[in-house]
Amino acid sequence: MDYSRIIKKAWREYDASKVIYKIQDISAMVSTNHVFRITFEDEDIVIAKLSYFGKYEHFKEDHRIIHSLANNLLYPFENLLAKSLLKNNRVFTYRYKTASTDAWVVFYNPVRVQKRLPKRLSEAQIRKFGQQIGKFHKACSRIRNVLPQSSKTLSTDIVTLLKQLKNKKKNTYDDQQCEMLKHHCEAFQKNRLLLKADRFETIPVFIDWNIGNFSVTPSLKLYSRWDYDWFRMSSRMMDFYFFSRVVSDIGDRTVFSYVIGPMMEDRFIIFLEEYHKVNPLSANELRFLKEVYRFFILNYVMKDGTYFFSEQYATKLQSEAFEIYLPSIDQEFDAGKLISALNIK
Repeated sequence: MDYSRIIKKAWREYDASKVIYKIQDISAMVSTNHVFRITFEDEDIVIAKLSYFGKYEHFKEDHRIIHSLANNLLYPFENLLAKSLLKNNRVFTYRYKTASTDAWVVFYNPVRVQKRLPKRLSEAQIRKFGQQIGKFHKACSRIRNVLPQSSKTLSTDIVTLLKQLKNKKKNTYDDQQCEMLKHHCEAFQKNRLLLKADRFETIPVFIDWNIGNFSVTPSLKLYSRWDYDWFRMSSRMMDFYFFSRVVSDIGDRTVFSYVIGPMMEDRFIIFLEEYHKVNPLSANELRFLKEVYRFFILNYVMKDGTYFFSEQYATKLQSEAFEIYLPSIDQEFDAGKLISALNIK
């Protein structure tokens, strides 16, 4: 795929009067999505995001919701999110479609960055992070009713995976693996209903909260957030697995896995304590964390992993999912420990 050619065509449709001088690929090289820094002849700079997995309609829908969110968040989060470029008062997205290629592009203003959290947080940093996230989720909750509607739900994604497993032409898993995935899909749907998760408040969630996706001020207040690959409208609990990874004892790692262990660490409980003081959690929400993790593995690793992650990571993560991640769900996660620690009745 000729990324530069697609970027140039997208920009010509956006504003042909402004001439591109240089396009640099600044992607993290973990996913199949690509990020570019575009420098113009007049030295202005914008960021371009190019994606070709999922559906263009979802890509466009997500960025319109994020734009509305960015414009409606109030102090102190009014400048937190990277802003998409508009044309005719709407977020500009470009679709490049040929017989062999279907890719789409969105442009952003460069986001200002202050400090990154350290790879391993101290207890004081965990507490501050918990407070900040509690406040941010609260701010998102306050404006949930003015955001555009989303067509994606947790249930529709699981149904899509089940359809993929039935498609013998596209399904790459063997019979035993298919049965395992079907079992976990059914367990997710059953437990989602038992926990009444459909009644949980729906807010914007970014899910992928690794320390490379946001920055903080010197006093550890949230300063900027970018990278919207896994954005969706859903329960706030969808964010919490990645919060557990941010505060985990092992810290941020270049070579990563998606084990369930961080959600059982005392360090995560410290995070939950501080979050709970600011934005109280319910017992059923904490019980739902098991299903949040199950959904994450089923949807982002198994359903979309081959399309989203680079081949090396997709192969590694999907193999670990069968051997480690999925078997660990019922063996290692204990919601009672979290509920008891927060003294929730």
